[in-house]
Amino acid sequence: MRNLVFRISYDGTAYHGFQCQDGQITIQSELERVLKVLTGEDLRITGCGRTDAGVHAIRYYFNVHTNSPIPCDRFVLAMNSLLPSDITVSDCREAEEDFHARFSPKYKTYVYRILNQRNPEALLCNRCYFYPIPLDVEKMQDACEVIIGEKDFKCFMASGGQVKTTVRHVTELTVTKKGAEVEIRISANGFLYNMVRIITGTLMQIGIGKMTKEDLREIIDNKCRKEAGMTVPPHGLYLYDVYY
Repeated sequence: MRNLVFRISYDGTAYHGFQCQDGQITIQSELERVLKVLTGEDLRITGCGRTDAGVHAIRYYFNVHTNSPIPCDRFVLAMNSLLPSDITVSDCREAEEDFHARFSPKYKTYVYRILNQRNPEALLCNRCYFYPIPLDVEKMQDACEVIIGEKDFKCFMASGGQVKTTVRHVTELTVTKKGAEVEIRISANGFLYNMVRIITGTLMQIGIGKMTKEDLREIIDNKCRKEAGMTVPPHGLYLYDVYY
């Protein structure tokens, strides 16, 4: 039995998230469909995490146990010939028996993209969150220091999240602007349900002057979701990379 780990990327626009759901087309269901064609086995893959409907991935990893003798490089070529064009496989390698795509990562990085200009762009409608009100990126970046570190981030978890603890360690959080695009990049040892999207919505409140850095500090201390910003739409969110 081989334990293979794959690196893929995908545009999540047409899918109901990564994880299999009855009656829905998902990234996982497409991958497992193709793997069955290639191996003849009913395989269940293990992804490095869940992504919601409309969320994208630049580097996503999954592993699968199989008896197939197909070489790794042939798996990549064959899967790309059978998958839809919005899901691509870039790498496949042999992994140790105990490698687990979900539980083995040390930390992950997400990116959220905001198109911050007066008018929308048709070609970016599913790739960036269009927001026409000017954002003060310097104030947003200054507030990031309040979030960085190991803290209880219960205020940034949407209802429906089921976890043993809401404590996470955010190792990096930056807000940059290039042209009309604002990018929020965040790395942590784990993320709560909708955590990145809520942090983004909260930083945007600071960017338009409706919230201050000190307000953000109180929100985290109070652990109250209602005090934080909105959950921004999924289509601006990208799983950037996973580090093992």
